[in-house]
Amino acid sequence: MDHLILLANIGTDLAKMGQQTAETFGVDWPHLIAQIISFSIVAILLARFAYKPVLAVLAERRQRIAEGLANAERIKAELAKTEAARLEVLEQANLQANKLIEQARAAAARVQEQETQKAIAAAKEIVEKAKQAAEAEHARILLELKREVGKLVVQTTGKVTGKILTPEDQRRLAEETTRQLAA
Repeated sequence: MDHLILLANIGTDLAKMGQQTAETFGVDWPHLIAQIISFSIVAILLARFAYKPVLAVLAERRQRIAEGLANAERIKAELAKTEAARLEVLEQANLQANKLIEQARAAAARVQEQETQKAIAAAKEIVEKAKQAAEAEHARILLELKREVGKLVVQTTGKVTGKILTPEDQRRLAEETTRQLAA
């Protein structure tokens, strides 16, 4: 119990000391209490009408930022997928283009071979026609030559024999000359 009395005495001493300190610094208790009440009212009003809405706006902003970051990550992933798909499409297009080029080269080689064969066939045909034409010309010239030789033989025979040959004799001599020339 002594302790309680001692504590009560200390409490009274502290109160006196607090009162002396307040008087030293010029504290006016009624005004101080009114200011504390006014401050408390303003603090409550600010907390309710200003601080909570500001915290709500900040929380909403944090959420939007988090959503934006998540969207950015999702967009990055989609962009990477799109880039991979684009590269794959380009690769497929290159393969297809190479295949088309090879087909075109093969077709060009076939066409070139066909045209070469056509040209060779045309050249052979021209050579064959030229041979036939040369043979026909040769035969015609030989025929003319035989006629001329026959005429010359008939004329020469007529001059050598000194007689005029009948058409029958001329024909016979021409045939005999032709046979000998053919042999």
